[in-house]
Amino acid sequence: MGITRRGFVVAGSATAVVLAANRLSWAGEARLPLAFSTLGCPSWDWMKILKFAEANGFAAIELRGLLGNLDLPAVPEFALGRIAQSKKEVAEHGLKISDLGASAQMHVAQAEERAKQLADGRKFIDLASALEVPYVRVFGNEMKGPREEVIARVADGLHQLGEYGAPKGVTVLIESHGDFVESPLLKEVLTKADSKGVALLWDAHHTFVDGHEPPEKTVAELGGWIRHTHLKDSVPDGKGRKYVLTGTGEVPVERQVQALRKIGYKGYYCFEWEKMWHPDLQEPEVAFPDYARVMSRYLKVEEFKS
Repeated sequence: MGITRRGFVVAGSATAVVLAANRLSWAGEARLPLAFSTLGCPSWDWMKILKFAEANGFAAIELRGLLGNLDLPAVPEFALGRIAQSKKEVAEHGLKISDLGASAQMHVAQAEERAKQLADGRKFIDLASALEVPYVRVFGNEMKGPREEVIARVADGLHQLGEYGAPKGVTVLIESHGDFVESPLLKEVLTKADSKGVALLWDAHHTFVDGHEPPEKTVAELGGWIRHTHLKDSVPDGKGRKYVLTGTGEVPVERQVQALRKIGYKGYYCFEWEKMWHPDLQEPEVAFPDYARVMSRYLKVEEFKS
């Protein structure tokens, strides 16, 4: 059964975990290739996000809003006269910005609304370029109307944004999300998008829970397009599901990680803790360090030591 944000039952309490930062060499980084989405800390300000990420061994942050504002180009820290300072602050904390999460939806058919969605995508691409961020995430998102028409519309939207972003050094990522969670559909869309500026953000939870695909199959089919990931765990709860701390649910997060490693994936393993949508979820002070602790085990740090 599909998961709805508002219908999602949240996890219960857990014990806080303290993590010492793990150090290793990974594609030039000094830390494990871990990131967290700011969707998980909607009450934190900019500097708290950076300080917490550094202190807990994360290498990057995914920007999906700041202090509850999802319109990143309108956030003061990313205003034209402030961008240089924000980039400096990210670097001073030994971090990178993995990607920007836009809400643009490529399935929209109505001309005026579609133009707005594409304009929103371009706005995020411009910000990503200014911040020197390599990726902007967009959605498919709904299979409304004749299947072939929706696929063509989504592919066309991706193509337009991909061709806009590529000269600016930005790749547009469609997320496996909503009605776009099965490998054959995503492969068809990505192929028809026909742009070097388009790739995939693999939300591994959705392809497993909603797409009913084992991670090995998804990676075998789509691995060549995967540039970024969203990882999270959950368990069934009535007609829906509830998010739980990493490794305590039924989502095979470790298998998802290993499937990526087998194809030489060099992107970030990003924790998407949806506290923005589910305020009763564990606090980020608990969930983020717990994720880093569990993931450090999954990534088997000793194998990467030189």
